[in-house]
Amino acid sequence: QVQLVESGGGLVQAGGSLRLSCVASGRTFSSYCMGWFRQAPGKEREFVAAVNWGGSSTYYADSVKGRFTISRDNAKNTVGLQMNSLKPDDTAVYYCAGDKRWNRIVAVTTTPLDYWGQGTQVTVSS
Repeated sequence: QVQLVESGGGLVQAGGSLRLSCVASGRTFSSYCMGWFRQAPGKEREFVAAVNWGGSSTYYADSVKGRFTISRDNAKNTVGLQMNSLKPDDTAVYYCAGDKRWNRIVAVTTTPLDYWGQGTQVTVSS
């Protein structure tokens, strides 16, 4: 079994920055594509960003493109999300997720994934 634990959330003013981190247990981290998703109150879960097995390719939702950067360190079993120029509509619980299949992690429609973290709250004030 793989366990994912997110950290780094908090309260920030609009225009500010936060860096989220996700730490994975297990010895098969590099076998998984990793992604970040978020869910705001009253809203559906939405895709934010993804990185492939080795970190050579990334993919972003249009809403965060140019502002957020996803990265991974397979030696440390971590994936990060650098969030810049934050806006109030970025407020949500952010979840780390992993799946062995790229087409699942970047799917436009909601799809079940292999593993999920517990989430970390990001709040952006006006």
